[in-house]
Amino acid sequence: MFKASPDSIRRWLPRVSWLLLFLGLTALLLLALAGPAYRMGLLELGGAFGLFRYAAFIGLFTALMALAPLGLALYLGSVRRAAVLSLVALLAGALSVAIPYGWRAQAQSVPPIHDISTDTDAPPAFREIAPLRADAPNPVEYAGEETAEQQREAYPDLETLRLSVDAETALDASVTVAQTMGWELVAVNAADGRLEATATTRWFGFKDDVVIRIRESGEGSELDIRSKSRVGRSDVGTNAARIREFRERLLDRLGEND
Repeated sequence: MFKASPDSIRRWLPRVSWLLLFLGLTALLLLALAGPAYRMGLLELGGAFGLFRYAAFIGLFTALMALAPLGLALYLGSVRRAAVLSLVALLAGALSVAIPYGWRAQAQSVPPIHDISTDTDAPPAFREIAPLRADAPNPVEYAGEETAEQQREAYPDLETLRLSVDAETALDASVTVAQTMGWELVAVNAADGRLEATATTRWFGFKDDVVIRIRESGEGSELDIRSKSRVGRSDVGTNAARIREFRERLLDRLGEND
């Protein structure tokens, strides 16, 4: 029966480790390319998510296979290069699994909705943005009571924001905050206390539209904000996170954060 000698193992370990490192880096590359490929129109959304699956499969295979050469290199003690290469391959493979798994876990932790509003009874309506969403899979109209119920259960903190400043001051501050968050302003109507903008996610370039409505209320004002994705059944919590970030930045700017 053939039995490999320690010398032959030492000769082959670096080659195997290089191969596994190549596989691990390939998995990471597939992950990195998924977003830009979709953003540039080279892949449909399903194809981009398909790269995620392939990357995860390759990454899992790489991470598991890298354990053997890493263990042998450490056992033999004189194949440091193979040990380092195997360790990097293992980490690359594990990361290629962790990123898609983390995204999936996040998606499963939130309701499959994509239209979030601080006022679910009378959500702010999109006006100037409506033509820009003409070809979007998700219609411009509010998603309805079923979505509202899921939102109230998942994001109970998202409510109308009551401010001590007047509507004009609140709108000016909202414009500034929207710009600092990188939103593309579509319309600002001081007479109606309305701001409409589009936010683009960094990796995939998803377009989410935002409308802010500000009304006078006693000695201050009330602000409602709605964020809605153009594509996808679930936003993986992105719209709610965007509203929370806007709220915190606005309160900080107005000096009203507790």
